[in-house]
Amino acid sequence: MSKQAPRVLLIATNDTKQAEAAFLRQCLEAEGVEVIHLDASIRRLVGTPEYGPAAVAAAAGSTIEDVRALRHEGKCQEVMMEGARILAHEIDDQHRLSGILGLGGSMGTTLATLAMRSFPYGLPKVMITTMASGFTAPFVGTSDIIMMNAVCDVAGINSITRDIYRNGALATAGMARHYRGVPNSDAPVVLMGTLGTTEMCSHAIRTALEERGFEVLVFHTLGGGGQTLDQIARERDVAVVIELSLVEIMDHLHGGLCSAGPDRGRSALRKGIPTIFVPGNCDFMVSGPITDAQKRFPGKRYHIHNAALTAVRTESPELENFAKHLADMLTEAAGEVSVYVPLQGFSNHDSTDGHLHDPSMPPILVEAFQRNLSGRVPLNVVDAHINSHEFAEVIIAQVIAYAGAPVLP
Repeated sequence: MSKQAPRVLLIATNDTKQAEAAFLRQCLEAEGVEVIHLDASIRRLVGTPEYGPAAVAAAAGSTIEDVRALRHEGKCQEVMMEGARILAHEIDDQHRLSGILGLGGSMGTTLATLAMRSFPYGLPKVMITTMASGFTAPFVGTSDIIMMNAVCDVAGINSITRDIYRNGALATAGMARHYRGVPNSDAPVVLMGTLGTTEMCSHAIRTALEERGFEVLVFHTLGGGGQTLDQIARERDVAVVIELSLVEIMDHLHGGLCSAGPDRGRSALRKGIPTIFVPGNCDFMVSGPITDAQKRFPGKRYHIHNAALTAVRTESPELENFAKHLADMLTEAAGEVSVYVPLQGFSNHDSTDGHLHDPSMPPILVEAFQRNLSGRVPLNVVDAHINSHEFAEVIIAQVIAYAGAPVLP
């Protein structure tokens, strides 16, 4: 195999899936890809993978005999998962991987995707799995893993799985051939959350900052998007975070569908990244179909976004609770932070053309912030709508004040 051939790490257990793993290797090698097989089998060693069970256990500081002696599949799996993750990076250090392809059921998918999630964005990651047709969040997390539904159980090769396995291998091979590594950029990075209901504002901010030499990463704040923003804030060198859409926090506090958990928004604060908070989309909580929304949030005002989602108008109790929560969060700030409130509305829904507009609500939030922030964090009230040019310009100016203006090439 040519030294210039892309190298793909194949993660599959030969003790239960030897034929399938061999078929994937055949497909990959036919496309000019060098295959490095990591086999985290526990029951027995089958075949001749490049890195077998003993190597996986050793990477976790154990032996395969000691792992088997645990006689508990969960505890055995825990050791082999950690070993697979560590070994995958050792292999990458030695061989410079251009992709990872995994195959498995629930156990194999848990192991392979744990390793995949520890690799940087952009490295091709494909998981052929019986779990792809269900709840994939535990496996994908905030990563860029491609989950491919095996349709049948991963138990032999038949007229359906043959094509599925081949397609997964070909997709991985195609991406691996064109993988160029993690790009380096000297541009200062800005992270920003938004939804379609604040898109006019986020577009204006992103365009203006990119013209000034920033790299702007935008995240869709429906739960996973905010969690991804937080993870990148923890892992990368970030100049400024713009929290333009805080519906994930509102939903966490009040039982909406888009909760991103209790730590949403804290990563940048704790790391000391300058952060701008705007109560974008806090005029509503996200619920399911209208019948569900009416049961869970009775007596509220509703906007049917589509058959699956309903926006539920927030009012004084929710806004005051949100202000207290955010104020408590901001006490953790290790760097500069500011709050900007658009007095004429928080989203498209909360506008003169929207279905949930209520001009009495923003002043209530302002008063709640004034009580809870107590001067610890600058509170800036802007007499404009969040999607106005005037409001976007204010946020742009604050980013420049925090980060300076990059030197354009």
